[in-house]
Amino acid sequence: MDQAATLRLQTAKKNTIAGKGKKNDREKKGEGKSNKNRKTPRVIAVTSGKGGTGKTNVVANLAYALSLAGEKVMILDADLGLGNMDILLGITSKYTIQDILKGRRNLSEVIIEGPEGIKILPAGSGIQELSHLSEGEKLNLMAEFDLFEDEIDTFLIDTGAGISSNVMYFNVMAQEIIVVLSPEPTSITDAYAIMKVLSTKYSETHFKLLVNEVKNERSALVVYNNICNVADKFLNISIDFLGYITHDENVPKAVMQQTMVLQQYPDSPASKCFTSLAEKLKKNPPAKEPKGSIQLFWHRLLDGMGA
Repeated sequence: MDQAATLRLQTAKKNTIAGKGKKNDREKKGEGKSNKNRKTPRVIAVTSGKGGTGKTNVVANLAYALSLAGEKVMILDADLGLGNMDILLGITSKYTIQDILKGRRNLSEVIIEGPEGIKILPAGSGIQELSHLSEGEKLNLMAEFDLFEDEIDTFLIDTGAGISSNVMYFNVMAQEIIVVLSPEPTSITDAYAIMKVLSTKYSETHFKLLVNEVKNERSALVVYNNICNVADKFLNISIDFLGYITHDENVPKAVMQQTMVLQQYPDSPASKCFTSLAEKLKKNPPAKEPKGSIQLFWHRLLDGMGA
């Protein structure tokens, strides 16, 4: 059995036991919803094989586009050591997950709100401490996340770049994986590398490709077709062309202003691409059975990082 499957099986067993008690408690208080009526938030990891692809900028603008389209969005800034989502959005992050783990703050105090009601959860170095939590501490953290599940439609994870174990686990635990790359040869090579590792070591077989900083759709499709030709020969995976973000001088201008291009320059070429990207995601929900809710995502992540 592969690593990812083992993690999911172990977690499913624990959740079956723990979930019953929590469900009964919620139902006694009249707070619980039936599984039939409860919407499962969409969990999407946005990743890249190397730094410099504009991944974090993509996450921020995509979250904003989805919010404008009526979605309730939360971002997990999980780029360990290099997380700068709060800087990009021009907001101040006082706390991180580490403050929750130390008992200094609860989840609602750590989450910060950005433009259009986007919720941002700064991970910081606290993510690295998740593997050292006791079962009781894990359950307490899960209970906090469960309170927020009904308030979220889409949960975007801004992973780190590369193929480190932390990056791999965030990708494996998400329902969908978006790989961001640029037309540069090194970016294409590294994007292939991260899909190869996720495929061969973690049995991930489906990816969505987003080509950033490209001239037009035709150029983006050239990049997509090139990477697919190689993957078809050596990997047993499927890669969807999610779309592209055109090169736009307004993007770095917006970054310097600590805002998003879609917010500051809504009629610019890149902004129109982000709007189309959000519409495409909304129209195309995950084809396969979801791996689970946000609470289950955190259960798997905690168990996986301790494995």
